[in-house]
Amino acid sequence: MARTREFDKDEVLDAAISVFREHGFEGTSTPMLVDAMGIGRQSIYDTFGDKWQLYCESVRRYATAETEAHLVALRGSSRAMDGIKAMIARVVRDAHLACLGVGSTCEFGRTRNDLTEIHHAAGRTLRLTVSKRIREAQADGDVAADVDADEAAEFLLTSFAGIRIAARGGAKGRHLRALGDLALRALR
Repeated sequence: MARTREFDKDEVLDAAISVFREHGFEGTSTPMLVDAMGIGRQSIYDTFGDKWQLYCESVRRYATAETEAHLVALRGSSRAMDGIKAMIARVVRDAHLACLGVGSTCEFGRTRNDLTEIHHAAGRTLRLTVSKRIREAQADGDVAADVDADEAAEFLLTSFAGIRIAARGGAKGRHLRALGDLALRALR
């Protein structure tokens, strides 16, 4: 008779996310995952499938959480520019934490369709909302009228990746804040 699962799937998945964030897919071994997740190797396979399936589920969960956190910051103020500033400030503040989204893109690019689909779905939602808030900021007079909102949204999201990579490379808070300020100034 099979034993019932005795762990919280979300908690062990969060533990896997921590390992993948720091070490990437190739740099993460199964023993590292077993140690971090606190469950046996067979439980990992029974619950998540192979390492790649666990990785994709980790990236999906991470992308969903990050997208939601961006949206909360972005929508947290009635004035669109304040929401945009809050989102940029959040990225700068948390840039020292390894980003699984950026890491997986750097590691695999677009070579894995399943991973690309996860990134595309999360990115689409965020880009649409950022574009909408930029248009609202334009209506408020806070963003230049000649700025293309869709291109500006893409620029901001690409800047976020650059800020996170700079932090991973050792950039200090002052430098990261300057990068965030420059991204914001590009809208004016």
